[in-house]
Amino acid sequence: QVQLVESGGGLVQPGGSLRLSCVASGFIISSYAMSWYRQAPGKERELVAVNGSRTNFADSMEGRFTISRDNDKNTVYLQMNSLKPDDTAVYYCNARSFQNNYWGQGTQVTVSS
Repeated sequence: QVQLVESGGGLVQPGGSLRLSCVASGFIISSYAMSWYRQAPGKERELVAVNGSRTNFADSMEGRFTISRDNDKNTVYLQMNSLKPDDTAVYYCNARSFQNNYWGQGTQVTVSS
C-alpha cells in the first residue's frame, strides 16, 4: 500500500524552527521527485520546495527552508527556519514520477505568538 505520512508540525513562535518529515511506504522515493506544498486557510495549495534532479524553492521561502532526503530511510525532510505567521498552513508531502503522483495527508504548522 502506497503511503506518505507527514509529521513534525505544530505550534511555533515567530522566528522559530520546525523540521517536517515525510516517510514513504509502498514505493521507493529515489525514483521520484519529492516536494513539499502548503495550503493556508482560504488559499490555494502552493509549492514550497522540490527535490528532484535539482532543488528549487518558492521565492518567499528560499534561504529559510531546506529540503533534503534520506533514500535509505525512504524519507524526505523540510527544515524551516525563521518562521513567520504567513507560513501558517497545512504542509503536504508529494511524490511524483512520470506515471504516479502521491500525496500525504498533511501536517499543520501554526506560527503564532
